[in-house]
Amino acid sequence: MYTVIGAPYTRTMRVLWCLEELGLSYKLNAAYPQSDDIKSVNPSGKVPALLDGDDVIIDSVAICQHLADKHNAMTFPAGSIERAHMQSWLYFANDEVEAPLWTWWKHAKVRPPEEQVADVLPICEKEFHRAMKIFEARLGDNEFVMGDTFSVPDIILTHCANWAQTGCEFTMRKGKVSAYFERMRSRPAYKKAMAVKA
Repeated sequence: MYTVIGAPYTRTMRVLWCLEELGLSYKLNAAYPQSDDIKSVNPSGKVPALLDGDDVIIDSVAICQHLADKHNAMTFPAGSIERAHMQSWLYFANDEVEAPLWTWWKHAKVRPPEEQVADVLPICEKEFHRAMKIFEARLGDNEFVMGDTFSVPDIILTHCANWAQTGCEFTMRKGKVSAYFERMRSRPAYKKAMAVKA
C-alpha cells in the first residue's frame, strides 16, 4: 500500500486521482504545505510526497509518472514516439499552463503583502488564456491529449483547470477546451479523488 502525504485540495489531488485510476490501495496523511510532516520528507515543504516502500518520491508529476510506469497504464514505453509526445504535453502543462497559475497564486494568496506585486495578476490571467488557446489547437478533436488513450497529462491539465477556475477565478475557454475538461471531470476515478477528505 502506498502512503500519500499532502492535503487533498493541493497538487496532492493529482496523485489521488492517479491512484484511483490505477485502482491502487493507499492511505492519506493529509499534511499541509510547510507542515512538519511534509518537511520531514521534502525540505521545500511542498506537497505531495509518495512513500513507495522505503523510498520517498516528491513532485506530483514525477509521482504520477512513476505510478503509471510502474503499473503499466496511462503512459507509453520509454523511447517511443508516443512517450515523447506525452512528455511534451507534461512540459506544456507545467511551463505554459501551471506557471501563470502559480505566479498568480503567490502574488494573490501566498507571499506576504509587502512582497506581492498586484500588477502581475492580469498578466498571469492573460498568459493562462494564451495557453488555453494553444491547448485547443494542440488538442484538436481528440478525446484525450494522447488521442484515444487517457494518460498522465490529462490529470495534470485538468487539475490546472480546476485551479484556474476555482482558485484564481479565471474564465475557461468555451467549446472544445471546456468540453474536454468536463469529460475528464466525469471520470469515476476523478470523482472518487475529489471526494477524499483531509
